[in-house]
Amino acid sequence: MSLLETVRGPQDLKALSADRLDELADDIRQFLITAVARTGGHLGPNLGVVELTIALHRVFDSPADRILWDTGHQAYVHKLLTGRQDFSKLRGKGGLSGYPSRAESEHDVIENSHASTVLGWADGLAKADQLLGRTDRHVVAVIGDGALTGGMAWEALNNIAAAKDRPLIVVVNDNERSYARTVGGLADHLATLRTTDGYERFLAWGKEVLQRTPVVGRPLYESLHGAKKGFKDAFAPQGLFEDLGLKYVGPIDGHDTAAVESALRRARRFTGPVLVHCLTEKGRGYRPALEDEADRFHTVGAMDPLTCRPLAPSGGRSWTSVFGEEMVRIGAERPDVVALTAAMLDPVGLTGFAAAYPDRVWDVGIAEQHAAVSAAGLATGGLHPVVAVYATFLNRAFDQVLMDVALHRCGVTFVLDRAGVTGTDGPSHNGMWDLSVLQVVPGLRIAAPRDADQLRAQLREAVDVRDAPTVVRYPKESVGEPVPAVGRVGGMDVLLAAGGTPEPDGPADVLLVTVGTMAATGLQAADLLAGRGIRCTVVDPRWVKPVDPALPALAARHRLVAVVEDSSRRGGVGSAVDQALRDAGVDLPVRTFGIPEAFLAHAKRSEVLADIGLTPAEIAGRIGAALVRADAARGAGPAAAGPGGTTGTDPAAGPDAVGARRAGDADSEESDA
Repeated sequence: MSLLETVRGPQDLKALSADRLDELADDIRQFLITAVARTGGHLGPNLGVVELTIALHRVFDSPADRILWDTGHQAYVHKLLTGRQDFSKLRGKGGLSGYPSRAESEHDVIENSHASTVLGWADGLAKADQLLGRTDRHVVAVIGDGALTGGMAWEALNNIAAAKDRPLIVVVNDNERSYARTVGGLADHLATLRTTDGYERFLAWGKEVLQRTPVVGRPLYESLHGAKKGFKDAFAPQGLFEDLGLKYVGPIDGHDTAAVESALRRARRFTGPVLVHCLTEKGRGYRPALEDEADRFHTVGAMDPLTCRPLAPSGGRSWTSVFGEEMVRIGAERPDVVALTAAMLDPVGLTGFAAAYPDRVWDVGIAEQHAAVSAAGLATGGLHPVVAVYATFLNRAFDQVLMDVALHRCGVTFVLDRAGVTGTDGPSHNGMWDLSVLQVVPGLRIAAPRDADQLRAQLREAVDVRDAPTVVRYPKESVGEPVPAVGRVGGMDVLLAAGGTPEPDGPADVLLVTVGTMAATGLQAADLLAGRGIRCTVVDPRWVKPVDPALPALAARHRLVAVVEDSSRRGGVGSAVDQALRDAGVDLPVRTFGIPEAFLAHAKRSEVLADIGLTPAEIAGRIGAALVRADAARGAGPAAAGPGGTTGTDPAAGPDAVGARRAGDADSEESDA
């Protein structure tokens, strides 16, 4: 049995002698390399916080003392030390989450996987403890130097420092990186602190020597100590934190467990807010990670831990790579096109653009709000900025998109990677809200490409718009095969024509509107329906906001409209289509197939889509059942044949065939115009 296996909780950890902690750290690193290589996950960040996490759980008494993680992808070691050592299905269905999870353990306080929020949580928890007289508790917030580039962190620090008598410990895990290297003025300041650590040694030496000096020694030492601020600024310019009112401890070697424990015990005794600055190394103990200058193995897929070769064959080209390559080509043709990202240059595909045009790309740190406003300024100054972020993170900049970009009609293109269901990263990373949230932004246009060719074309269309914001969104999965169009109606591509022509010459059964990569799913559903005698027209709107003006007239040639989108059913494309039909006086039932109003558990994307009913078979079954209900509502009776010869008697069209566990939820989300 390894030493790690004997640690089933923090009390077991506290019982270990100090001389065994290095052995435990080695066990943890070996476990992480082996386990994460098997499943994939966040490897580099967790290798860097082993000793820091050990020290935290030896000094503090979790869960009574609340230890908060920002961001939560560095909490694997915390899981191991709090009784969760089965990583066999990490980030998989039914397995451990890749982030803290209240459902897993009482030691997990916040399910935090969006950066820069932990200090606000800590401020609120510390206030609650003070107000309720819980003086025996401590609140400890662990935040990376990358997360400190986010504005919310500084808003919280401003409030934390204001209460001199409220104990709260901020641990800065300084590894010089978020995904890649941390950039900006704060990064420069922390770099200065890292390289000027002589002050405390100097002060300790002065105390020892001067206090032994007769008569003048003690008064001279007290004068020196009273002048501490000036001397400290000379030896290590820490004013950034101390001027806020935070007691500063550090910098500490974050891989020296004894040193970290000593610093944390000092911080625990202090009666006000304390910042403990720990220097760590992302990817510590694993040479391939340390040699990866891009992101130190921030996230890895399943791989051989010796060779680092993927265990599973690649699923094909990624959407991100297609975007990145097209951006380089556009950059060569358009010197006015510039790019911004929020600490994710490589993950969003801008590495090539940055290499080709280094003066035309800015990594603003974990500051999506600033990225949006800065882009508005760039657009007003005569450039066309492309802001590339994950879809889930654009939520953080909604007000800036609305009030700074859209209100001022700025030509800014937002490119949303990992839109829709992302899967293994869990509820916080699903990009399932953008199509609903952005519907209310006046003038904004949204493109949802269905394949690589459409991504290239629609990205170019987006950067050609100079007087309004545009959005291009695509998922995390690999790019599939091209989906050809058989015609065009208005600005919409017709992917399948019910009567052999883009616009049916007579009434057809279903107009199936597919959003982005749901085109393939929609076509498969249409094929299943054709086997039951139900004729479908399948269209890809390409630009899903605003609704194409030609859609209501095309819809009027059908008995039912169905919209399939990989975004929330509430307020998304289906709702917009429904409203457009009502506004045009087209009286048709509309069925929307999308993501339910829920936080989706981590699993593979395909598993999540199956769980929520976004499969061809379930969509076809529900459409068949909806046609039966529509006929009944018009008084035709369940056996009446529709224009496509449908009788509605196929049992596959009934609720039993589409999964009774979801039928009620689905029907409650549907609307009849």
